[in-house]
Amino acid sequence: MRQVVAIALVFFFMGYAGAEEVAAKPDLIGFTPEASLTQRSREKAFDAMLDTANLDTWMQHLTAHPHPVGSPWGKANAEWMVELFRGWGYKADLATYHVLFPTPVERHLELLEPGTFVATLNEPEIPGDATSAQQDEHLPAYNAYSVDGDVTAELVYVNYGIPDDYEQLERRGISVEGKIVIARYGGSWRGIKPKVAAENGAIGCILYSDPRDDGFFQGRVYPEGAFKNEHGAQRGSVADMPLFPGDPLTPGIGATRDAERLSREEAPTLTKIPVLPISSGDAWPLLESIRGPVAPSEWRGALPITYHLGPGPAKVRLKVAFDWKIVPAYNVIARLDGSERPDQWVMRGNHHDAWVSGAHDPISGMVALLEEARAIGELVKQGWRPKRTILYGAWDAEEPGLLGSTEWVEHNADRLRERLVAYINTDGNGRGFLSAGGSHTLEKFFNQVANDVIDPQTGVSVAKRLRANMLVNGSPEAKNDARNRTDLRLSALGSGSDYTPFLQHLGIASLNLSYGGEGTGGEYHSIYDSYNHYTRFIDPGFEYGVALARTAGRTMMRLADADVLPFEFVDFADTIGMYVDEIAELEDDLREEIQTHNRLLDEKSFELAADPLKTFVPPARREAVPHLNLAPLRNALERLVAAAGAHALVARAPLDGPASEQSAIDVLLYQTERLLTRTEGLPRRPWFRHQIYSPGFYTGYGVKTLPGAREAIELEAWDEAAREIERVSGVIAGIADKIEQITKRIEHEATGRSDG
Repeated sequence: MRQVVAIALVFFFMGYAGAEEVAAKPDLIGFTPEASLTQRSREKAFDAMLDTANLDTWMQHLTAHPHPVGSPWGKANAEWMVELFRGWGYKADLATYHVLFPTPVERHLELLEPGTFVATLNEPEIPGDATSAQQDEHLPAYNAYSVDGDVTAELVYVNYGIPDDYEQLERRGISVEGKIVIARYGGSWRGIKPKVAAENGAIGCILYSDPRDDGFFQGRVYPEGAFKNEHGAQRGSVADMPLFPGDPLTPGIGATRDAERLSREEAPTLTKIPVLPISSGDAWPLLESIRGPVAPSEWRGALPITYHLGPGPAKVRLKVAFDWKIVPAYNVIARLDGSERPDQWVMRGNHHDAWVSGAHDPISGMVALLEEARAIGELVKQGWRPKRTILYGAWDAEEPGLLGSTEWVEHNADRLRERLVAYINTDGNGRGFLSAGGSHTLEKFFNQVANDVIDPQTGVSVAKRLRANMLVNGSPEAKNDARNRTDLRLSALGSGSDYTPFLQHLGIASLNLSYGGEGTGGEYHSIYDSYNHYTRFIDPGFEYGVALARTAGRTMMRLADADVLPFEFVDFADTIGMYVDEIAELEDDLREEIQTHNRLLDEKSFELAADPLKTFVPPARREAVPHLNLAPLRNALERLVAAAGAHALVARAPLDGPASEQSAIDVLLYQTERLLTRTEGLPRRPWFRHQIYSPGFYTGYGVKTLPGAREAIELEAWDEAAREIERVSGVIAGIADKIEQITKRIEHEATGRSDG
């Protein structure tokens, strides 16, 4: 209650007082004043067409049966959406790819010592949740792209199973060599956990959902409340996606029927050890049987046991086997041709496949996309025609590792590099605050969108509500931005949804949008992610589904119909400056950390600083941080800031010259994101080409900015760090050059019109 009052006071003192302030709207970026008025009028008509009842009806249809990739209902849903798009006036069809998708044929987990226990590995039906009764249709809880395996060994508890956890175990003298590890979900993407376990010598990996993270510790469990009950288990892919997403057998090329494929033995993204996810109920007897040192306090979950590290005496047998099938993935691609610049494309996407029913993930986003597309189609029927071509994608096979979108992008890479202006992604959606991440060349443009969308609960814009929340609940940095920065920052994108191949492989400017934060639960990737759960706890009434349609719809229509594309570089330069400062700070912090580490080692003081455990292994001496020359990075940043400022001066008013010149400048603008990629890609993972945003090698979904330089410094690979600093400096200087060229082109055109 106090938090609600605090946010209300923020609204009052900011002059909102719970209602949208009445003031003249500024001209839209990329539009003339007259076109801005027309566009806002069109958006008002668009808003009036959106109907929550459609989202409700379509969610019931799309979640009526489990629909993973390769399933009959997955295909039926795709074909049904094709017909919807055609009825709304789009050219629509299926783009089918053939991908590796293993499904389980055997799952067995048994405690052998001390005592015995066989894991149930079952999520029972919940009365009142209709789709939970479809037990014969559900894919059971498993981890796709785990290798087959039958292993028996002592058990070691490794907390979240991320690299730092293994470093802590090593300092305590605990090895996982030849052991099976059990890790709780959270802390990083699930595929990192078996990867790091195998690198440390483990022979098997068990993943479980601890009630501290998404169960009774957070709130009442399903069906009484939204959170995960003791039977719920999280399915999911464990492919090594930081190497590359998509079909594991066709890296870099579209997985067409006749594509050349790697053998499974050659596929680098499959795990090295068998993996199995289980519920907290099945994990309890296993964790309770582990002894050895007591886990550190921050490692302890919410089960009513003492968490020990092991190894043993708990010994378990883990056995998994899979049917390694090639299955069809059905992408829906819908097209609405542009009237003036049909070879410039704007694309919107959301995936339609799910591990089971998938009401929250992904159908809540999918139905918002459908309603948005329906309303745009209706505007076209009433006489509007966008300048640029609009594409909609309903992706299949996202859940196993972004397969549908990645294969389509790889298959159509040349045309997309040439023509695609921007890609707008959504996934799951719920009640609460706007979340937006993406290319910072679109940051100022998207802030205008967010300022024009009204929040269903408060009646203020979603941007103002988010700013108020940041002032009350944000980090110190977020609070400072909310007070002092005109534009709200877009977050940087790592991975985890279908924007990845567009942004990080091809260099296509992208946004990822959703609402959430007030409709949380523990249903993720379980059979309980159902229509019943969603409409009770996540977004009753689908008001935030309509808010998402309004947000993404405005984004699409403005990009499709702007006189000149609304790319802007001042916010981008500001963000790059922040990343450069972070690199410098990382270097300084690491230098201080290593100096302290080596001093303690010289003084033999680590024993005094260690936890009072029976066994302690002192760490090795670390190489001192050499001087890293950041001058090229600073110089390139200085050029970028100057180029961005000069461009902003000439781009204040949209170009009103001939359409052919506007189109030519459009191409120069949207090609700027391509300049942020390098064909060689990042070290050890060339598929990821973007030099500004990338998923981390050991974070999975989590982003690393200026990733080549940042990760080299984190790895203490100093020669590589120096090379990567030079490379990213060249990339930043290259986009500064291009911005300067665009500015001169605009100035030349304006001068020519004036002379004429």
